[in-house]
Amino acid sequence: MAKIEVIVGTTLGSAEYVADEMMAQLTDQGHQVQVHLTPTLCEIDTHALWIIVSSTHGAGDLPDNIQPFFNEITEQKPDLSQVNFALCAIGDSSYDTFCQGPEKLISAIQDCDAKAFVYKIQIDVQLDPVPEDPALAWLAQWQQEI
Repeated sequence: MAKIEVIVGTTLGSAEYVADEMMAQLTDQGHQVQVHLTPTLCEIDTHALWIIVSSTHGAGDLPDNIQPFFNEITEQKPDLSQVNFALCAIGDSSYDTFCQGPEKLISAIQDCDAKAFVYKIQIDVQLDPVPEDPALAWLAQWQQEI
């Protein structure tokens, strides 16, 4: 089974709830899963699959808890060529900055040669007030490929 690093960017807790549900589903499948609520480069395995679950905060920014991780990546520019990632972005389409925070992080890790494992999901809480449901359906579509 695979090693999976779940990197969470959350302000009000919805992304954390989604990550917890994903972790449970992946653990039930036998995967080794580690969730990071205050991620740092030194504690995240670059040979594992990264699942990034993040909301957008403010005017298209990353949540405060994940901002230092973003800063580490942009300042250190580590070799992430071994990293495959999946993005679960959570936002509110009534804002013109819908899901833009996580896109900044994805751009930064792709600049360091990380590669998308699957196509991202952008969950709109206007349409899906329980974001765990579409997130788990998305995960179920591809988790057998891990």
